[in-house]
Amino acid sequence: MTATKTGFTLVALAIFAALAVLFSHWTAFLAWSLQTQIQLHRLLVTHLLQINSGQYSAGLWLIGVTFIYGILHAVGPGHGKFIVTTWLTTHQPPRGVALSVPFLGSLVQGLSAIAFVFILAVGFNLTTGDLSTSRWYLEKASALFIAALGVMMMVQAWRARNKHLHQHQHQHEHEHEHEHEHEHEHEHEQHHNGCGHHHGITAESVDNWKAWVGIIIATGVRPCSGALTVLLFASVIGITRWGMFAVMTMALGTGIALVALALFVRHFRQRAGELWLAESSPRTQQILGMVRIAGGALLILFALVLFLTVVPISANGDYIAAGC
Repeated sequence: MTATKTGFTLVALAIFAALAVLFSHWTAFLAWSLQTQIQLHRLLVTHLLQINSGQYSAGLWLIGVTFIYGILHAVGPGHGKFIVTTWLTTHQPPRGVALSVPFLGSLVQGLSAIAFVFILAVGFNLTTGDLSTSRWYLEKASALFIAALGVMMMVQAWRARNKHLHQHQHQHEHEHEHEHEHEHEHEHEQHHNGCGHHHGITAESVDNWKAWVGIIIATGVRPCSGALTVLLFASVIGITRWGMFAVMTMALGTGIALVALALFVRHFRQRAGELWLAESSPRTQQILGMVRIAGGALLILFALVLFLTVVPISANGDYIAAGC
């Protein structure tokens, strides 16, 4: 077990070192991400123009490029990755939930882009400046929703912590009452095993579905600027269906990448729990509770950064929004 812990610790240190290097070159990484997105936008516009001129073979290229764009969108800086990573690092939902929530969040992000364009651009026939204003308000609201999600996670963690402490105190009193009653030892053991007290790190209850829905909405309510660009341009030149198909393909690529991230984070957390938090104790549960509270606080801080750094309104319309 010691060798396993040592190996896992080295891997964890290597990951943190890589993150530290990335953080030290964060400005260059953001510049590269922005330039890559601009080049992909131009390529997408080119394929849309080819489709509009009757070159339908360009549709396959459009789908391929949007799928790759979705994957790169998940790799680059963005709110979805931060939310999913924070959630899975501090919580242990069932495997199906851990994988489906990020995927559904990505699909909702594609649908929110379609709703944004159809309701505002097509339905209300807003100008590009008005669309930029609407986008600004939507991103502000998205940041507030992420902050509310962080508050909810902190409240749930605090309540779970108090509930576990109460259960542990009740169990301790129950064991103390029976410590000298040897004739009931077997009955007490059966009662103890079925009393609902879980040992080690266990999966969350399905009662947490409100938090899971909140994560899906927080991930998907803020549409990607690339999806908005593609759909708006496709709507202008009259091939809206191709634009919708491209946006959902983009969302599919993002969803697959986030599922891969969720698998990695979940496995990493599970291994860490098995090595260092395998035994259930009041101290272990206190540590877990504090970690989950810290995760909620981190989401609130992240939401504050998002709120303060929303791309300003442009009277001439948006081309690409930072933080997508």
